[in-house]
Amino acid sequence: MAKQIYGREDLDKYGDTNALDVMRRLPGVTIGSGGPRMRGLGSGYTQILINGDPMPQGFALDQLSPSQIERIEVLRAPTAEQSAQAIAGTINIILKEAPRRAQRDLRLGLSDGTQRPTGNANLTIGESRGGLAVSLPVSVFEWRRENHLEIERRQPGSDGAPSQAVQTGDQQVWGWGANLGPRLNWRISDDQTLSIASFLQKGWWNNETVYANRIVTGRPLLDDDPAQNGTWENRRANLTWANRFDEDQRIELRAGLSQSRWTFDARNLRQGAEFQRAIGGGKDDNLTQSGKYNRLLGEAHSLSLGWDLESRKRSEQRNVTELGQPVLPDFEGRPFDARLQRVAVYLQDEWDLTPQWQVYLGLRHERIETETRDDTAPVNNRSAVLSPLAHLTYKLDAQGRDLVRASLTRSYRAPGIGMLLARPSLASQYTDVTAGNTELAPDRIGNPALAPELATGLDLALERYLPGGGMWSVGLFHRRIQDLMRTVTTLRSVPWATVPRWVSQPQNISSATFSGLELELKGRAAEFLPALVDKANPLSLRASLNLYRSRVAALPGPDNRLDSQPPWSATFGADHRLRGLPLTIGGNLSLNPAYDTRLTLDQVQNRSSGRVIDLYALWLLRPGLSMRLAVAHGAQPFGPPNGSTTTFTDGGDFSRIERRTGPQVNFSMDIRL
Repeated sequence: MAKQIYGREDLDKYGDTNALDVMRRLPGVTIGSGGPRMRGLGSGYTQILINGDPMPQGFALDQLSPSQIERIEVLRAPTAEQSAQAIAGTINIILKEAPRRAQRDLRLGLSDGTQRPTGNANLTIGESRGGLAVSLPVSVFEWRRENHLEIERRQPGSDGAPSQAVQTGDQQVWGWGANLGPRLNWRISDDQTLSIASFLQKGWWNNETVYANRIVTGRPLLDDDPAQNGTWENRRANLTWANRFDEDQRIELRAGLSQSRWTFDARNLRQGAEFQRAIGGGKDDNLTQSGKYNRLLGEAHSLSLGWDLESRKRSEQRNVTELGQPVLPDFEGRPFDARLQRVAVYLQDEWDLTPQWQVYLGLRHERIETETRDDTAPVNNRSAVLSPLAHLTYKLDAQGRDLVRASLTRSYRAPGIGMLLARPSLASQYTDVTAGNTELAPDRIGNPALAPELATGLDLALERYLPGGGMWSVGLFHRRIQDLMRTVTTLRSVPWATVPRWVSQPQNISSATFSGLELELKGRAAEFLPALVDKANPLSLRASLNLYRSRVAALPGPDNRLDSQPPWSATFGADHRLRGLPLTIGGNLSLNPAYDTRLTLDQVQNRSSGRVIDLYALWLLRPGLSMRLAVAHGAQPFGPPNGSTTTFTDGGDFSRIERRTGPQVNFSMDIRL
């Protein structure tokens, strides 16, 4: 199984203040509005795990400090032990464990912000006595950034005639929060261990935008000035007990509890006065229990069986008013609930057939049942997926420096609870339910009948590990997807309006395929360029190039690609330790091209090119004390690159949204107390 591990050096290098900024520099990983993406695919295709468990609903990766992470594991293909909801791959974030010796680490940081700098502090305290080890990482942070927005639309105006307008504005984004992650490890005996890991997260966020409007033609409907704020809170605890019966048998039992809470207050202002307001919030409670039994069948043969159980309940409420009156009287203030039950069992066999051949065989069956309800009768959604998995590794040499990996897997993508909730949401510009809206400003509603996407995948890779610690790899992959989910916009009669409205709803529309080529190298420059770089030169290089091709069967070409998947992405980085000085400098460049995506039969979306540049300098003042200065340009707050998204209809209408922000400067000091 191909697994890339990124440890403390990668996490600390650029002095990042949140985990998303770390991930956007990982090979083959990009950051979009929905979080981390592997192989260019959007939200839901990449599985995000925290310590091997699915990331809880509402967990804020953009507010997780890298100082609280031990390492990040990137897996290109799924395994039976972890959920097979990983069509593009899996990112497993391992939080820091309790240390084996006393630890006192402090990181203080400053970042540039609008009006004033913003600060962050991370403190890790650890103790170890006999069989007990305890750690207490604490993080407090704030952010204050500015985005420059430009919105241009050409569509029917308030009188139904063609109109066009441009809105420009500065979006102020600010907030603050804290993380706390206490952990206890207890070695009861040589054969038994018990660990308790918890994580608490609380924060407050705000954003405001003031637009300057320019009417090009007609009587356009314009976006109001938004002023929004809210809170989030996450509580998580896991208990793990492991026991080794003898040299050949081991069992591990885990139980977990997580709770998420959130609130929001969003106001739309016209000429400084409140026109529309949305107030609401929700909660998500989750219980998990899992177990794994492992038995050695020989010196190089291991058999494991296990199970995963999950029970989840989500409740949310929203009340939207316009000039004090409910926008949708039949829906405003009504609670919407969802319940999810997940049961999975798996079996995996790992066998070193010879010193050169390694085989992994797995079988996982996962059943998900979701019930969504409001004041009416509940709607049930049931799905079951059987995932056979096979991984093969062949060592081309006795030292294992040259490897060939192959995987044949079945994975899937289940619809999120938010996609299933059948609560309508009106287009903010067209709240009059006695009149129509436009194709580019549709109402939105979930679909309780969505089926999961199923994918059959093939992965091939050649990896070579160099004597000096470097490596290069070439990988090929292919996925065939059934029951592809895509948001479709149609004009139809709806119960919340007296006239037909354009409505956007997720649907299973088609089958699809996607393939790719992945190239990566990293190591000392002297290993790759011996004729140009002296062996004593400490310069290190890293680079990746990823090529993607995808096709949706139900849509005509060209550009009938999967949503949000670029044709290619590339990164290049270098690090250099200056001779005679305790100073290391480096940088990273990430590139994405402009590309078009056919969304529906009559809609095409264009995404502009993206370029993100990171630079850093690390000065080691003395053992246990260092300073770091880092500059990032081209990335919006919390990761996504600067750029624009434009949606065209065959009728000639379009909507363009451009977001850009300036460079960000981070300064931090690491102190070992």
